[in-house]
Amino acid sequence: MDKEFRSEMIKEIFGWVKLIVLTVAFALFFNFFIIVNAVIPSGSMEPTIMTGDRIIAFRLSYVLGDPARHDIVILPDPDTVRGDLYIKRIVGMPGETLFITNGRVYIIPDGEDLGEFLDEPFLSSYDPVRCNFGPITVPENAFFVMGDNRNNSMDSRHWVNQFVYENDILGRAIFRYYPSLRMLR
Repeated sequence: MDKEFRSEMIKEIFGWVKLIVLTVAFALFFNFFIIVNAVIPSGSMEPTIMTGDRIIAFRLSYVLGDPARHDIVILPDPDTVRGDLYIKRIVGMPGETLFITNGRVYIIPDGEDLGEFLDEPFLSSYDPVRCNFGPITVPENAFFVMGDNRNNSMDSRHWVNQFVYENDILGRAIFRYYPSLRMLR
């Protein structure tokens, strides 16, 4: 009976170890290939996403479709290899020329003479944007990104490598899960 008990205990322990290893492997696979789980370190996306918020981005968002204007994306720091992640909003699309005057973003599609300003309802109305920039033309397969808190955002306007290429985008932010659950737009 002692051998039988020992044999059953070994089977039980082995079963639990196998379950734990499979669970950890699944979690790692999910985290490295399906989602990006990020904590927001700064106020560059306020008021849309606040400092300390925790968000989930979907890594496979652009497998079947292309990034769109105003998508919120997670990307690695374009100027260093430290591994820092940024969360920004796509403002300029491939082939567009854009400029900023008195805080308003103007888009000149495909080299046309006249531009129109972007409607950006997600920007804070209590802190008017105070910047001028450009004009700058976005290369093919690249995007110009900015934070929603334009007065306090390190983004394409300030980076040495000003453009984010599609293959550098880690994922599209889908929802915030802390401090409360909310879809991101």
